[in-house]
Parts: sequence; C-alpha cells; structure tokens
Amino acid sequence: MARAALQRRLSWQLAEVVESIDETPRVRSIVLSAPDWQGHRAGQHVDVRLTAEDGYQAQRSYSIASAPDDHKLVLTVERLDDGEVSPYLVDELRPGDKLELRGPIGGYFAWDADTGGPLLLVGGGSGIVPLMSILRQRIASGSAAAVRLLASWRTSGDIIYATELERCAAVDGVEIVHTLTRESPAGWGGRIGRIDQAMLADVAWPAQTRGLSFVCGPTGLVEAVAAGLVGLGHEPGQIKTERFGPTGG
Repeated sequence: MARAALQRRLSWQLAEVVESIDETPRVRSIVLSAPDWQGHRAGQHVDVRLTAEDGYQAQRSYSIASAPDDHKLVLTVERLDDGEVSPYLVDELRPGDKLELRGPIGGYFAWDADTGGPLLLVGGGSGIVPLMSILRQRIASGSAAAVRLLASWRTSGDIIYATELERCAAVDGVEIVHTLTRESPAGWGGRIGRIDQAMLADVAWPAQTRGLSFVCGPTGLVEAVAAGLVGLGHEPGQIKTERFGPTGG
C-alpha cells in the first residue's frame, strides 16, 4: 500500500494555472490548482515537464514556494534568458494554462513544524524559494521556532517577496536580514557584501543552540556558507544544503 501510494504521488499529473504574480522583472510566482496533489513538506520541489507540438519534451525541477498549510501550490521561477523552460513559465504562461507536474520530491532539505528550531535560513537569489516555504510554514503553523533569514541579492531590485518579507519581519521570533553584493543605495538599511564567516558570526545562532541551518543558492555561496558555519562550530549534520547551477533553465 505504501509503495503504491508513493508511485501515485510521483506520477505525472496536470495542474492548472490560477494566477501569476510578478515578484521582480525576472521572477514570477505561479499559483496552481492541482486536484490530485497529495501535499508536500516545506522545502521540497517538483519536476515540471513541457511538451512541444512536435513531441519534444523539456523537464526542469523547481522548488515549491508555498507552505503545506497554505492549501495551494505555488512555484516561483526565475527566467534564464537562454533557458528552455523558464522563459515560457515566466513570460508566456497564463491563467487557465496547464502544466505537467511530478512530486513532491526530496526529504532531506525539508522542515516540519514539530521539528522546532532555532532555524537559520540562508539563501542567494532564487535560492530563497524553498526557504520561503519553510518561513511561511513556520508562520502558518503557529510554531514558536525562532527564525533568522539571511538573503543575498545583487541589487535591491532583485529582492524576491520583498513586501511579504517586510511583513514577516514583524512576526514575533522572525528576523530578516538582506545583504546586497552589487550596489549600496542611499538609505539602505541592510548589509552590504557577500556572505562570509564574519557576517555569519553576526547573524547565525550560536553553535551551542544546536539549531538547524538551511542553505540554498548557487554552489559557491552554499559551499562558502556551509564552511563558514562549520568554522563557527556548527555541526555539519545540522547544516542542510541545496545548490543549483547552470542547467539550461
């Protein structure tokens, strides 16, 4: 029975686009209605498959942005100009269109409310997407786990979920820290520069709290953050990482 349920869960299914939300000029959140969806854990991802009229297929993996308790499925996609899939999802997809999905996938990079905290979430660019699912689940579930999110962006205009993150920062036990790597705008209240061990020493929970760290983004950022946390005394087993690189989009 369990194996059959798993096979059904990982089979391809159709989902309909309900809404598209522009997050930045290059990033869009896609709200989906998926009648056969069996639910997910915060931090998991799905496979998306597109099929052209001539039968050619392209498949990519995208993190789920919505919390399990949201009762909706949201994917947030960044357009890669030379990609096969992301330009269509960001620029062409409209409400009423259908997508083929398979998932949810992944159990290592996932968080449940009963796991507790404290939590350190570190993301670069669109690496924030699964971290946003975790943050949303923490708030939606009423968990008291303390959360610190450290997000790295090229410019202030690249911040995904900017307005929502401002609201999240007002929730008890939630701290949001942004750092910019390519600009220092007037009036900016966040940090400047790439995430390094010195920045982590200021933002991360002390190692003795034995909290969980979730790190997602480009390979270089993920490796630097993981090494920095270990250098600060955090146990490697408490640091969960997910990285991405050029995949064709």
